[in-house]
Amino acid sequence: MAPATFLPASSALAHLKSYAQDDGLSLRQLVDSQLHGGLTYNDFLVLPGHIDFPSGEVSLESRITRKTTIKAPLMSSPMDTVTESGMAIAMALLGGIGVIHHNMTPVLQASMVRAVKKFENGFITDPVVLAPENTCADVWKIKEKFGFCGIPITDNGKLGGKLVGIVTGRDVQFRPFSTLLSAVMTGQADLVTAPAGVTLEQANAILRDSKKGKLPLVNDSGCLVALLARSDLLKNKDFPLASKKPESKQLLCAAAIGTRGPDRDRLRLLVEAGLDIVVLDSSQGNSTYQIDMIKWIKSEFPDLEVIAGNVVTRDQAAVLIDAGADGLRIGMGSGSICITQEVTAVGRPQGTAVFAVAEFARQFGVPVIADGGISNIGHIAKALALGASAVMMGGLLAGTTESPGEFFFNEGKRLKKYRGMGSIDAMDAGTVKETAAADDVDNAATSRYFSEGDSVRVAQGVAGAVVDKGSLHKFIPYLIVGLQHSLQDMGTRSIVEMQRRAFSGELRYELRTASAQIEGNVHGLHSYEKRLFS
Repeated sequence: MAPATFLPASSALAHLKSYAQDDGLSLRQLVDSQLHGGLTYNDFLVLPGHIDFPSGEVSLESRITRKTTIKAPLMSSPMDTVTESGMAIAMALLGGIGVIHHNMTPVLQASMVRAVKKFENGFITDPVVLAPENTCADVWKIKEKFGFCGIPITDNGKLGGKLVGIVTGRDVQFRPFSTLLSAVMTGQADLVTAPAGVTLEQANAILRDSKKGKLPLVNDSGCLVALLARSDLLKNKDFPLASKKPESKQLLCAAAIGTRGPDRDRLRLLVEAGLDIVVLDSSQGNSTYQIDMIKWIKSEFPDLEVIAGNVVTRDQAAVLIDAGADGLRIGMGSGSICITQEVTAVGRPQGTAVFAVAEFARQFGVPVIADGGISNIGHIAKALALGASAVMMGGLLAGTTESPGEFFFNEGKRLKKYRGMGSIDAMDAGTVKETAAADDVDNAATSRYFSEGDSVRVAQGVAGAVVDKGSLHKFIPYLIVGLQHSLQDMGTRSIVEMQRRAFSGELRYELRTASAQIEGNVHGLHSYEKRLFS
């Protein structure tokens, strides 16, 4: 028998080019509904690329609106068991952004936005100020409302007044509430100040060397113009990825509203509290209500960025982009607690929806957010590989320490309640008035699903429980590092590069059969322990 004849190894790369078609499928070939139907994240994989860089060099920076970029493409969902001020603060510190839900009174929601904006600052240009005639009781009220009690004292109790002292928590401890601040404050002669016009870097150096907790900035007349806090200096060091507004260095904060009349008054309060991005919360975004709301917001608050949705088709996206949306939220019935597709027979598989909307919106410079169906790092990577700029997570974050609610035990497992905003539980919450007209109802669940005036409430979500995931301060870094490894395996150094290669056809994909999905998960073991990170 004659020996086999092989090609020389040195010709392997040249021979590869002789193939008429590249390995796998292009993105457009993958997401061809006429050939493959609708796809979810589990239905495909991304083929590996060439690695010539460490995973730590991978940039996860991504735009979530026309003007806003964050360091990690992660957003928490505006659900009442997911995002309130604690979640929003942690998400922003760790490089993402939280969207505060609106199944609460407008005043309470505005207070949560304010708590996020006050948590970290560069120069605090609107500090809380008191006068010498104020009392210790006033300091404790501020502590209760805002969480801090290092307060500058001016002669008239206002910003711009002559600085006469500063009061801290130690000054008012063990003092009667009626004690005047003039009797306990640190006087002007003992203060360390910086001149107005100093750079943030110079001011931080003065604050660091002074060992003081606060650094007042004063003009030539000795009048207070701004404030700098040592706690913010420490946060800068501990959270290098933090999502901040470039001008003020405050944490970025987003919040959701509905599309009805009362939501306009709600938005005014949120903007007054410092809101950066508003998310229009609707299960089906292609409505007259949402179009009118976008146009009103753009005329009333031209600098406020608007994320519209939800959408799953190009037609829906086109209408909202034309109305002025700065970003789009994609998903209809794909969340783990959502039964919209079951109840209404309307929606779209999430993978196909993300590609269809992203491919259209990117031509107009409008980023898209994949909302729903995210249950692991691989799903995040796949959403980005389909064109999403970020993912919005509900169930994946619901069991963390920072989510609202209390932990409870069931059959030895530590759990937290998690419910869909279309669930009857969520519809029973909020501030529904039984006799109110449809346009006056102030409940996130009913307005989101256009069911304010229904005599029978039809659920489009369920209520359940999720397992404790620990603190977000450990969980989000796990997601970030895992995502960096994912992009490294694809051979791409950034989300921008990955999506450029995806839409050019250079990044390749493969469909997965049911058997392939089984093969790609843990199988064939009697028992195993799945530890996600350490």
